Amino acid sequence: MEVDRRLFLATLGVGALELMSPEDKAEALEHYMEEKLDTEIAARDGAEPVLYMPDGEAIALAELQQENPRPPRGTGSLFMPRAREFAPMSDKPTLVEFFEKRFAPANHVLQSATHALETGQPERTIMACLMHDVVLNLIKVDHGWWGAQLIEPYVDERVSWGIRYHAPLRFYPDESVGYEYPEMYNRIFGEDYVPEPYIKQAYEHAKGHAYYMEARLITVNDTYAFEEGKRVSLDQFVDIIGRNFKQPPEGIGYDNSPSAHMWRTIAYPNRPL
Repeated sequence: MEVDRRLFLATLGVGALELMSPEDKAEALEHYMEEKLDTEIAARDGAEPVLYMPDGEAIALAELQQENPRPPRGTGSLFMPRAREFAPMSDKPTLVEFFEKRFAPANHVLQSATHALETGQPERTIMACLMHDVVLNLIKVDHGWWGAQLIEPYVDERVSWGIRYHAPLRFYPDESVGYEYPEMYNRIFGEDYVPEPYIKQAYEHAKGHAYYMEARLITVNDTYAFEEGKRVSLDQFVDIIGRNFKQPPEGIGYDNSPSAHMWRTIAYPNRPL
């Protein structure tokens, strides 16, 4: 995906770039690319440029920008200003339902998981790619850590571990799997781009861990997953979800797991208490 540096920087707001850490800049770039991908897919299908809401509702991007103030950069899309109510969740929500009503359109993670599927990756890697960025609807800051916590009670520990450490690994190449430092980071932010110390510390920890490749394979499928002409669907992953996600019979959010409250927040972001 081609990114116009001037257009991207304009989305950050006047003076914001100087206040952002290197990690903030990288996160902002990734989220900008995801939104650009979603709007270009809509345009390809004959629709006007839009911003998709978590339940799949399409709001005219220009209208949203004119009528609503810019939220904090770390705010997930669930907390974006909106005119319509969210689609109601069932009494016992499933992961597929969250994809349909809160994570949609999810083009990026679907493309990432499709890439992993087409290149013959293990099902747990495909599952990790499918889930690695869904927490962005809730929060963007340190999304690898938040994303891992969100799904830990329901997946193989290698899946959640990989999601936790995929974010810091983006900044460090690994020739053994053909992962290079993203040239786009150099073009957007300059060659003096330096991750924050806690990112480097997380990378050093991950590099020596037995599960290192679980996270590295997410970065491999993550970076190369922005394909504007690719058509993807959740349907091909339903069976993989069934085998790799422990769906609680009470419904996600009602099983008293350590992350049940996070799922309830995603399901009901308008509740005041």
